[in-house]
Amino acid sequence: MTQRNSTEVTEFFLLGFGARHKFRYVLFTVFLVIYGTSVVGTVGMILLIKTDSRLQTPMYFFLQQLAFVGICYTSAVTPKMLQNFIVENRSISFKGCVMQLLVYATFATNDSYLLAAMAVDCYVAICNPLRYPIVMVQRVCIQLVAGSYVMGSINASVHTGFTFSLVFCKGSTISHFFCDVPPVLALSCSKIDNNIMLLVVFVGFNLIFAVLVIIFSWENIIAAILKMSSTAGRKKAFHLTAVTIFYGALSYMYLQSHSNNSQENMKVASVFYGIVIPMLNPLIYSLRNKEVKEALKVIRKKFF
Repeated sequence: MTQRNSTEVTEFFLLGFGARHKFRYVLFTVFLVIYGTSVVGTVGMILLIKTDSRLQTPMYFFLQQLAFVGICYTSAVTPKMLQNFIVENRSISFKGCVMQLLVYATFATNDSYLLAAMAVDCYVAICNPLRYPIVMVQRVCIQLVAGSYVMGSINASVHTGFTFSLVFCKGSTISHFFCDVPPVLALSCSKIDNNIMLLVVFVGFNLIFAVLVIIFSWENIIAAILKMSSTAGRKKAFHLTAVTIFYGALSYMYLQSHSNNSQENMKVASVFYGIVIPMLNPLIYSLRNKEVKEALKVIRKKFF
């Protein structure tokens, strides 16, 4: 560990996937493809929504925000992870570690609340279609998105501030592929009871609140969908797959006791939560929609 005295740390080293080091070039290729797909799909979806007048609805406004947030938090960790697959020096500066956690936690929390906002939007659209134009006006949509950013900023600031105010004296190697709260806390020789309590309280609140909103919304949505005879209505439930993976991985990462045996499993959960889900979002939430398919056909006819 590079340090100027017993308490001042200047850099950490990211262990990455450890035992899978011999497969690093394979993993580099796989994650590069996933990240490239995420970037292309997300940017393409954002531009498509901006340019097509038929997609100027609350649902696609939320989807645009979700795509932006997803690419932000995966970009906070994936480029550094890819770099560490092909270089020997896997160090990250103290300030770089702080910024990585701050950005990642902000947008990941933001993502959680946006999923809840999208569930509410879907609930109003399906269960109260006549009131939908009155309830989901632009002002309400902007307020919901702004609220998600506020909650993300608060959550990230608290965890980042309390985590990096500790004294680190248990080595310099973070047993992860990015600077996340649990593996960083494992390096501290300070008392971390308050940090763990904050982690459980804040993450628990964010999870429980968002999940309850989604459960309430989708309980009513599914009841309404089952009354529909068209298969188009049933397809609206497809995105529950992504929601389950997202919140399942989040719960596993932060709401369990973190033993040495669980570290590798945490990395796998982080891959799904921070890398795979941003790739799936454009596919799950957009490419199955009739409006998006029609917009893509227009683009193809215009340029090809």
